[in-house]
Amino acid sequence: MSVRILYIGEIVGRVGVFAVKKTLPSLRDRFNPDFIIANAAGATGGSGIGKTHSIYLRKLGIDVITTGESAFFKKDIVEAFPVSPWLLRPSNHPPGVPGRGHRIYHSRVGDVAVIQLLGQAGFGRIHLGNPFHALDSLLETVGTNVPVVFEFRAATTAEKNAMFRHTDGRVSALIGSYARSLTSDARVSASGTAFITDAGMTGSTLSVCGMDAQMKIREFMSGIPVWAKDATALPEVQGCSIEIGDDGKARSIEAFRVACKEEFHDRTGNSDQA
Repeated sequence: MSVRILYIGEIVGRVGVFAVKKTLPSLRDRFNPDFIIANAAGATGGSGIGKTHSIYLRKLGIDVITTGESAFFKKDIVEAFPVSPWLLRPSNHPPGVPGRGHRIYHSRVGDVAVIQLLGQAGFGRIHLGNPFHALDSLLETVGTNVPVVFEFRAATTAEKNAMFRHTDGRVSALIGSYARSLTSDARVSASGTAFITDAGMTGSTLSVCGMDAQMKIREFMSGIPVWAKDATALPEVQGCSIEIGDDGKARSIEAFRVACKEEFHDRTGNSDQA
């Protein structure tokens, strides 16, 4: 029996959470997923995820929430990781860091292994272990009896494509994240590994990577860092749908962009109450 995986690209800000809430029913109807994964590295204020948002997204029906280099940017999430099995942080953190970076989960049609690792290039605030060596060790731990969905969060396309070549035929799917820009290279290799360089972003499309455009433009023009607020106009959900056969090999991958038909209204100031 095959398993259908729905992956939602990085959720950015209040409008990203709002877009997930409003479009998830239609995504379920369209793709009929058995298991849903979402990256929420920017869900709270565009950088990191707070405890409240992590719980709210889980209640919406997301089975696994991945994070990234900003996993511990929000203070209250640190204590949540050890008691929230649906939360993953990069697995190549050093020993003793709260939470886990891989788990085997139960879907309605069988078990699914989910792994997240962080790349080496482009992250000035965090330097983790070598993801290539970490992946080799993790695959030995997970074994070959379950499909493996691997999210590789990396800043360069070169590192993502190198990891794809390294894992081709060894994992069911490799999904790239971080760029907040949906790429057009979704494909399944001859060895049965589904791959996309970046699964995009869930948030405002009238923005700069989900953040207020004018503030980001000012930052680029002045060279002075700006703590930009998240944008809210024209929300959209991006991501991909993957079908994996009972042999653990991917059968198909389809990237998608779905506009949120409802306009975001900041009535309460909290997207988890929208």
